[in-house]
Amino acid sequence: MTPIAWRSSRVGVASVASVRTSVALPAMGTFRSRLVLAGTAVLAAACTSAPDTPIVTTMAPRPTTTTEATTATPSVTEPEPPTTVSTPPTTAPVDGLALVWEEVHSGFAQPVFVAGYPAGDGVDVSADALVVVDQPGRLWLVDGDDPEVLLDLRDEVRFGGEQGLLGLAFAPDFPADPRLFVDYVDRTGATRIVEFQIASGGRTVQKGTARTVLGIDQPASNHNGGMIAFGPDGYLWIGMGDGGGADDRFGNGQDPHTLLGAMLRIDVSRDAPDPYGIPPDNPYVGGGGAPEVFATGLRNPWRWSFDGADLWIGDVGQNEVEEVDVLRGAPARGGVDLGWPVWEGDRCFAGPCDDPSPFVFPVVTYGHDEGCSITGGSVYRGAEIPALDGHYFFADFCSGIVRSIAPDGVVHDWTDRVGPIEGVTSFGVDNAGELYVTLIDGRIMRLRRG
Repeated sequence: MTPIAWRSSRVGVASVASVRTSVALPAMGTFRSRLVLAGTAVLAAACTSAPDTPIVTTMAPRPTTTTEATTATPSVTEPEPPTTVSTPPTTAPVDGLALVWEEVHSGFAQPVFVAGYPAGDGVDVSADALVVVDQPGRLWLVDGDDPEVLLDLRDEVRFGGEQGLLGLAFAPDFPADPRLFVDYVDRTGATRIVEFQIASGGRTVQKGTARTVLGIDQPASNHNGGMIAFGPDGYLWIGMGDGGGADDRFGNGQDPHTLLGAMLRIDVSRDAPDPYGIPPDNPYVGGGGAPEVFATGLRNPWRWSFDGADLWIGDVGQNEVEEVDVLRGAPARGGVDLGWPVWEGDRCFAGPCDDPSPFVFPVVTYGHDEGCSITGGSVYRGAEIPALDGHYFFADFCSGIVRSIAPDGVVHDWTDRVGPIEGVTSFGVDNAGELYVTLIDGRIMRLRRG
């Protein structure tokens, strides 16, 4: 893909403390145009495409019932802007640091996530082994020069555009609990969270052990989210887009009764009820919303990650704004409203926007003069580049800009030194905390000192 030329930066930085009584989790976004790279369908992370003919939006049976949502037609009001500070990213090196992207593997179909394969007793893989999520429907174990198939779900997965195999999470006490969970779009177009058992030794997933944990119908083919991860609380977190199309046409962003447009949190521990339990401190356990919902107001949380108890999310923008959001101490911050579709990033979208106090705003934004689709993002915790400890890295899928947010909030632009690197579909870290990216052209790259 030919990169979009990026111009002078304008990055909005909103203090978490400035959001009054709310705390930080993301507001969401997605880009409207269909992107095509080398004749392939558009990547799930990157863009919004025109929706398929809608299917009926229903939700999988849940452990408890919920009440109906009330709806109101929003009016567009010129906003009092949230408290933000706009600063350009610094171009000064961090202690004169030079960085490079090193290719470590290639030849995958369309990789959308990479992570360290958890080590432990009884696992016959090396400590630096990786697992790669390939969007057409395969998980790969990379342990040496020749990747091997860990799990093949191509017969179950609908692949194309933003659909496919999208996410992976190992049980938090793996390998004592030898389970992994995947997020994929099935042949009907619905999101499906499925559990599998891993055989002794760790190199074989027992496909016959598949157990569907959760299914969520999707009214369109885009905005599927797809990232899943276990939080520091031991619960499984699931990022769901607003159902697709554009402009939140299905009305999910501000509706806590739907599992779309929300960050979900469920209990899939071995002693949880079947198919899953509800954490007792989820905000709608007592009613007022779906009990699985942890936060509302999302549009398409394509890639997000935990750094300790902090949750970082790269949210793909619609018309104007790409954004990074952070929820400090995430497990204690249930019930926040991340703004969509009232707000797109820190700009009024559908309104009313006269009172920003109920919403949580992004910590960093950039406009579509610099890119079109944010790819978040991981915090660097490796030992090879200690000057970057605590930096959260993100990129733009289209323009290839690469930036990091330092622990002091300063935004550093690395594009001239390591990029631009187009087609970044995801970031990930290995077991040592070193940083990787996956590229739509099939490569896996590692960040190294130059």
